[in-house]
Amino acid sequence: MSKYRKNLPQLNGRMFITDGGLETTLIFHHGMDLPHFASFPMIANPIEYQLLEEYFIAYLGIAKKNKMGFVLETPTFRSNKDWGYKLGYDLEGLDEINKSSIIQFETLRNKFESVETPIVISGCIGPRGDGYVVSDIMNIDEAKDYHSLQIKSFCEAGTDMITSYTMNYINEALGIVLAAKELNVPASIGFTVETDGSLPSSETLKEAIEIIDQETDKYPAYYMINCAHPSHFIGKLQTEEAWIKRIMAIRANASTKSHSELDECTHLDAGNKNDLLEGYKLLNALLPNLKVIGGCCGTDHSHIEEISKYWIDNVS
Repeated sequence: MSKYRKNLPQLNGRMFITDGGLETTLIFHHGMDLPHFASFPMIANPIEYQLLEEYFIAYLGIAKKNKMGFVLETPTFRSNKDWGYKLGYDLEGLDEINKSSIIQFETLRNKFESVETPIVISGCIGPRGDGYVVSDIMNIDEAKDYHSLQIKSFCEAGTDMITSYTMNYINEALGIVLAAKELNVPASIGFTVETDGSLPSSETLKEAIEIIDQETDKYPAYYMINCAHPSHFIGKLQTEEAWIKRIMAIRANASTKSHSELDECTHLDAGNKNDLLEGYKLLNALLPNLKVIGGCCGTDHSHIEEISKYWIDNVS
């Protein structure tokens, strides 16, 4: 049963962290083979699920140490119909594994949650196509119908919220919001950007946030930028326009490489931790409502630990 669906604590001024680059950590630090960049099959494998737990426990330890909240994001970035079929899952199998991700994370929450560290469970939703390349383009209704299946599974299992990641064009993100609104579950929408600070579709962050807010009566709980280095988008945030206040979460890449360059990488680019921290400092100054910080490709718990320490010492 959902604990925070009607009152997300990250909306009440409390600082939260979340994890870093799950898949890049599993592949490059643990030698995991993740076909199609999918970690969700690990949920149903007891030995592999233990590794998932250990991964998240490291981050939960950082949250507890710093008395911060934690957004516990399910490893379901690829568990939608198209990617699931490529990995041998039918709709029934995907429904089962999406529900299991929430239920098993409830057990993890029960072990680690405290008054000082509330743990919000979020059902992770990835794009239908490749997050770096605009493909499988849907209209708004198609996107709503497509993602409703996964969101419904999360809701029936008791998720607190859903979060979309690496959205690269407006229609897909808007469809997800409309599906979440119909199912009455809070939604956070994460956009990725290219090195010029615009979505891969060439749409701007400003356009994306303003259009979705206008079409849904500001339904998203908040917006996020993920899977890009801060240097790629800081320049687009230097404004006091209202849409800036709607960005509450950042999950940046460690690497300054472009999406196309990252696609060609055969080794982990963990970036420069000091440069990444400086980027988060600038983002804190530019985003008045920044309350959820984490990482994306190339980051691990050491990146988040350093950023969290800065927040506790200088911001909170």
